[in-house]
Amino acid sequence: MIRASEIKVGDTFTQTLVDDLKRTQIVQYAGASGDYNPLHTDEVFATKVAGYPSVFAHGMLTMGMTGRLLTDTVGDGRLTAFGGRFTSQVWPGDTLVATATVEGLQEDAGDWHVELRVRTVNQHGNEVFSGSATARIDP
Repeated sequence: MIRASEIKVGDTFTQTLVDDLKRTQIVQYAGASGDYNPLHTDEVFATKVAGYPSVFAHGMLTMGMTGRLLTDTVGDGRLTAFGGRFTSQVWPGDTLVATATVEGLQEDAGDWHVELRVRTVNQHGNEVFSGSATARIDP
């Protein structure tokens, strides 16, 4: 876990979230989330009806994996805000790497908060998620 005394604006934290995303992982997420949209689970529908090259991952799966970088960095139960946008699809076989950059540190009555910019890219360097987070951290 990071501490306010050990970081500065501009510091980055990087983590590989998944190496070679499997279709099974996408289907498991569909089951866990209850989102069985055929774009994520039905190859024939995704390719023949919708015209995509394959099924693709749920945006919230990408965000959830990105969130793991954040909790690994700041600790469980410390995020006070986390949001973003899905900027490109994630396909079976993709490798995802997330980076969190410290954009600000604030102290208020002894409580410290860090503001992070988050970016997740695939193996080609294409951004698939962009967001921000705020978390409580120890001094």
